[in-house]
Amino acid sequence: MLKDTFAKLLTLSPDFVSVTYGAGGSNPERSISVVEHMASQVATIGHLTCVGATVAKTLEIIERFEAAGVEAILALRGDAPKENPDALAQGEFKQALELVALASDRSRIEVGVAAFPEGHPESKDFTQDIKVLKLKQDAGATFAVTQLFYETADYVRMVSLAREAGVTMQILPGIMPISNAKQALRMAALSGAKVPEALLQSLEAAQDENQARAIGMKYTVALGKELLAAGAPGLHIFCLNQVAAAQEIAIGVGLVA
Repeated sequence: MLKDTFAKLLTLSPDFVSVTYGAGGSNPERSISVVEHMASQVATIGHLTCVGATVAKTLEIIERFEAAGVEAILALRGDAPKENPDALAQGEFKQALELVALASDRSRIEVGVAAFPEGHPESKDFTQDIKVLKLKQDAGATFAVTQLFYETADYVRMVSLAREAGVTMQILPGIMPISNAKQALRMAALSGAKVPEALLQSLEAAQDENQARAIGMKYTVALGKELLAAGAPGLHIFCLNQVAAAQEIAIGVGLVA
């Protein structure tokens, strides 16, 4: 299924694809193999997390990425899996900043980081978030990709404050297709993203899944258009193996003819 999804995505001529990382015992080897396969066909970003990671193993993965021609690394702290809540404490990295510094110092691969339009759930305030983003840039990060969010104003505010703080790297908004309302709302809850009340009411009032999908996708396309009009350098569409939804957004916002 993944190979079929990848082949269909390539027909959209994406600037890059991004592959999440199976950390904390959830088969990272499979994720790495997928990254290596895709890197031979399109610019690929491989994720790395701090969860349970050692310096030696992380450098080994980076070397594999370099050999495969991987374009960039997305350096993340990550969250410990429910079955092993101590996984983060068991690793040699505690913050994504440490991972950024190591990758930048020991590799020629470009390094990206996460950004949080609504603030990181564990930050004391938004000022701290922006400060950390600047520290990551200073440590060698050259681009950022945002967590999912549902309101353009949050992205615009974050970028504006980041620029005032001296963050010059590209900040790419990540958007989650609302093609499956239950799944989208569940992921929003897990990430701490707020769902606009009007959207939530519309989804809850839908008579069936097809109507909910139509409402959700219409909102997602409108969000994408607003972000591009507000100056976003592009869109990172969270595909989740849902090619039709990714294609619908890419076409709907005008990124693909």
